[in-house]
Amino acid sequence: SVAFAFKTGLFNIGASGQMLIGGFCATALVLSVSWPRPILLTSAVLLALLGGALWGTIPGALKARFNVNEVVATIMTNWIAYWLVYYAVPAYFKGEFLETESRKIPDAASLRVPGLSNFFHGSFINLGIFIAIAAVIIIAYILNRTTMGYELKAVGLNRYAAEYAGINVNRNIILSMTIAGALAGLAGATVYIGNASNMQIGVLPSAGMDGIAVSLLAVNSPVGVLFSAIFFGILNSGKGFMNAMTKIPPEIADTIIATVIYFAATSVMIERALDWFKHRKERV
Repeated sequence: SVAFAFKTGLFNIGASGQMLIGGFCATALVLSVSWPRPILLTSAVLLALLGGALWGTIPGALKARFNVNEVVATIMTNWIAYWLVYYAVPAYFKGEFLETESRKIPDAASLRVPGLSNFFHGSFINLGIFIAIAAVIIIAYILNRTTMGYELKAVGLNRYAAEYAGINVNRNIILSMTIAGALAGLAGATVYIGNASNMQIGVLPSAGMDGIAVSLLAVNSPVGVLFSAIFFGILNSGKGFMNAMTKIPPEIADTIIATVIYFAATSVMIERALDWFKHRKERV
């Protein structure tokens, strides 16, 4: 989600809110109906996609119509999503014991599959991994093989040049944020009806912010995002066991992550510095 927006010249810092809305839409559906599992899961994932897309469209439309900075707009939509879920879960889907969480998601409505969990020795991995891989393939195809992808990248590289070439800039800004929101909504479904057993209020998913680091390391490449996300996932999952099993402080994982982000964010500066030294040496 974040990498796609970056690729088209936009900074989607609202992935957390889009995840939350997508996850809430999926959770609301699976707690409200008792359809056969294939139909229920497909519908829940599609509803999460639509919820996230709608939530991404709002800042995209504000950017296109009123030139509202997307960073400000997405931060605001994050907190609107937070408070909407904070109200709706206790009001309509309150759990049996606590008001701060929803009812338990039935096993038949979860993206978890015993075969996958057993294969990975009890991991929380679920069908969302296949959704993620499919999203990578589809986004890579859109960006690299379609006219729409070319126009989106052109707007990201130079908005005014794209407009001069006859590309509808405003439409592509809205489309970019809509697709970014849809991707975040899919992530929300993976988290809230895949990893979690219910939906808790008062929490913005941190994966939305982690996506910034993932996209920086991947240089916004769809395939790069897949491997970058796996790398960060291993670091985040492993640091909880480091202290118990190896006596290595878990903070070392955060230090590694911070170092990777630093060098990824400053890669252009480092490249220019190396070029400067190279040309200086040639002049001497």
